[in-house]
Amino acid sequence: MTALRTAWHPVTFSQELTSAPIAATLLDIPLVIWRDSNGTPHASSDICVHRGTALSGGCVKGDNIMCPYHGWQYDATGTCVHIPQLEDPSRVPPKAKVPAYQCVERNGMVWVALETPRFDIPQIDEITDPNWKWVNCGPYEWNAGSSRQLENFTDFGHFPWVHPGLLGDPDRPVVPDCDVSTTAHVVHYNIVRPEAPNSDEFPIFANADTTAPMRTSRYEIHAPFTLLLRLGWGGIEGMIYFFVSQPIDKDHSRGFLTIGRNYNFDQPASVIRDFEDVIFNQDKVIVESQRPKSVPFDITSELHMKFDGVALAYRKMMTANGFAE
Repeated sequence: MTALRTAWHPVTFSQELTSAPIAATLLDIPLVIWRDSNGTPHASSDICVHRGTALSGGCVKGDNIMCPYHGWQYDATGTCVHIPQLEDPSRVPPKAKVPAYQCVERNGMVWVALETPRFDIPQIDEITDPNWKWVNCGPYEWNAGSSRQLENFTDFGHFPWVHPGLLGDPDRPVVPDCDVSTTAHVVHYNIVRPEAPNSDEFPIFANADTTAPMRTSRYEIHAPFTLLLRLGWGGIEGMIYFFVSQPIDKDHSRGFLTIGRNYNFDQPASVIRDFEDVIFNQDKVIVESQRPKSVPFDITSELHMKFDGVALAYRKMMTANGFAE
């Protein structure tokens, strides 16, 4: 998973990271995520160099993270700056340090890169627009690799069978053609297709026609595990889905989803969250049954049909950018 170290990955929603540190695992590396006195997020190894204690069980002291076992304090660079057991606590041995990693906050999430990132995090202009309201859903932790979790989000063929009445209709199983193109590390594709009408329980989409609403979807897949989707129904109403999968390790993932819309401001956020919980739990059963647990990037290893064009483009793009591990 070497190449994946050079990409940004989400580790938590911004609103979940308050004054207390939290633990996260990224590419099999245990991390502690914390904010300094200015609220700036930081990421360090979660393993104290002294006795291997989890720093995430400690607390933040000013601009430092403090180990709960012996009170050693580490700054944002991972350098230990205070050992209270010493007569002069500031006379810290040079080897008293832990790895620290690049950490930024964007699109309502905290991101970490274990090495210098090759690509920027996609920017969503509407994220600060007061005409849009945003809802966080998840995170969704699956016993499957991030590539499987991401690719499932792009698969149209399963909607009538896995999500009947919510995202698809078994009486309309044919997947419409869509244009797919790739530029560097981004796959673009658009699709217009009939949808199942809003259900009484989850009236979240701006469907003008309740019998066979048409939805226009504009997708972008950003390497390695980020998807930006813009939905429209021909009017001014729109939705934005921003989904990104955190690779916990090769076979386990954690999906973060934030959804924006410019309508239905009075509807409780719980309606969207409950809807996505249903969808993701339906998908989880299926994707966790797939073998292997990560996408096989050798395109000859699985049978592909014409309607799998997006999956093929994703696999080729990942291979071309060195992420096919």
